[in-house]
Amino acid sequence: MKSNVTMRDIADKLGVSSVTVSKALNDKEGVSDELKERIKTLAGEMGYRFNTAAKSMKEGLTYNIGVVIPERFTGPGQSFYLHIYQQIARELEHYGYYGILHILHREDEEQLHLPRIYYDRKVDGFILLGQVSKPYIELVQSMDLPKMFLDFYDEHADIDSVVTDNFYGAYELTNYLIAQGHRDIAYVGNLYSTSSIQDRFLGYYKSLLEHRLPLRNEWVLSDRDDEGVYVDMELPQPLPTAFVCNCDQVAYNLVQKLIAQGYRVPEDCSVVGFDNDVYATLIVPQLTTVGVDIEQMARTAIESMMKKISHPGSRFGRVLVQGHIVYRDSVQRMERL
Repeated sequence: MKSNVTMRDIADKLGVSSVTVSKALNDKEGVSDELKERIKTLAGEMGYRFNTAAKSMKEGLTYNIGVVIPERFTGPGQSFYLHIYQQIARELEHYGYYGILHILHREDEEQLHLPRIYYDRKVDGFILLGQVSKPYIELVQSMDLPKMFLDFYDEHADIDSVVTDNFYGAYELTNYLIAQGHRDIAYVGNLYSTSSIQDRFLGYYKSLLEHRLPLRNEWVLSDRDDEGVYVDMELPQPLPTAFVCNCDQVAYNLVQKLIAQGYRVPEDCSVVGFDNDVYATLIVPQLTTVGVDIEQMARTAIESMMKKISHPGSRFGRVLVQGHIVYRDSVQRMERL
């Protein structure tokens, strides 16, 4: 790879002018979105680096984005949000930006302390990755920088968000279980914990409604407390033939509990998850789940953030990113008489 790649090098590769490359890399008008994406992708592949120090002095920007993850989503075994952060960092490189990761400690969230990098003006915008409390959302609304939510939303907050299509993913998963002959299907997740868990429950419930299956309250199981700390799940009796879990880690925990109590998965009970993270393949049988398109979520979030920085006041609302079912071995067809 050539060192000191220039805009002229990029322009020659694509057969365009250096001015076009400059406009694209700086998100200026006069270049189509498609060509901008091609130029930015090629710039990243060629190892082009912005002179961020000079640009910062000239334009009054830091070329940093703060990515805030609540502490409860970063503990042992919590890899999902860190994986998203890695994708965010990769996407930021295309724009000459860097990501600054800030772990929001529980005490700071409870005492409503914003990250120091906000007060020190070290970033041009913030991405909150993972659900935070209502009072903290209200505090974030007061920040005078571009901000957005990633993987959650709040209907009362005037803040844009990018989320996977939780509702449709869980709806499709439940439809699949029903197509495999299951009629006694439970849902696992604290409905008051996150917007994602709520939307996945609603997708599950819609599938039940469409197939005229009753919603049984005893088959809606809580997996964590309202602070997000996992709790020991009580298995219902009689046991349903299938469980829709709000995430793969919870599905993993449930399968372990079922096996410990002498049940076989999927022979006695089918289990599905959501996310397609590392937990989906750590256990035997491996989990049928919904694959979240992390790359597209990160790409959409960063494209939107760049527009918010270059055009203050711009809004894009709530953007849904489609996932897909990953079929594995944790579901068994029910032979119904």
